Amino acid sequence: MAAIDYRALAAKAREEADASTLDNVRKRCLRAEAAWLVLAGRHDTVENNRARREADRSML
Repeated sequence: MAAIDYRALAAKAREEADASTLDNVRKRCLRAEAAWLVLAGRHDTVENNRARREADRSML
């Protein structure tokens, strides 16, 4: 399964927000960007925790 690039999706949402002429579409895109960035942060946390657990296991 391919990893999702949350930051790329956030950047795309930002581009769509910047290109939008409708206020409601712009706001929707900015909310999407914020959500993608939260998911990117969670993904980073999970990956860091996984790497730390694996490093701890290798020390045993």
